[in-house]
This record gives sequence, structure tokens and C-alpha cells, in this order.
Amino acid sequence: MKTKEEVFSTLRQIMSEMFDLPAEEIALDSSLGQDLDIDSIDAVDLMVKLREITGKRIDPEDFKNARTIQDVVDTVYRITAA
Repeated sequence: MKTKEEVFSTLRQIMSEMFDLPAEEIALDSSLGQDLDIDSIDAVDLMVKLREITGKRIDPEDFKNARTIQDVVDTVYRITAA
């Protein structure tokens, strides 16, 4: 995943499959909790999946303040670019 667009595309696909969400409902400005109904348990599952895909250690602290899909994309991009 080299660009933020690739990160978003991958994240959209993962979330659609994991949480049975229509991909078209997953937008950069989607709120994880309000729009997509992602709770803390779902967020942990998502972090585990992202760690598998990226091969990078993902610290829960990195996602503590993530509120939107854009926040998640930015965090994953930063971690994978390091």
C-alpha cells in the first residue's frame, strides 16, 4: 500500500467483508461509531487484520483518537510508510 488511495481501497474492502457493510457506505468522512456502527471490539478486530496485512506492529494508541475512516487511513499510511 503505497498511497493513501490504496490504503483506503484496501480498508474499504476489509471493512465491507469483516463487518458486512456496503462498500459504498464507507467514505473517508464516515464516522466509525455513528455512521458505521464500529465498536471497540470491532476496532480491535480491524487492528489485528491490518497488522496481518501490513506486517507492521500496530499500537492501539495509534488508533485511540481515530474517529473517521480518514483517521484510520492516515494512521495506516503513516505506519506503513515508516
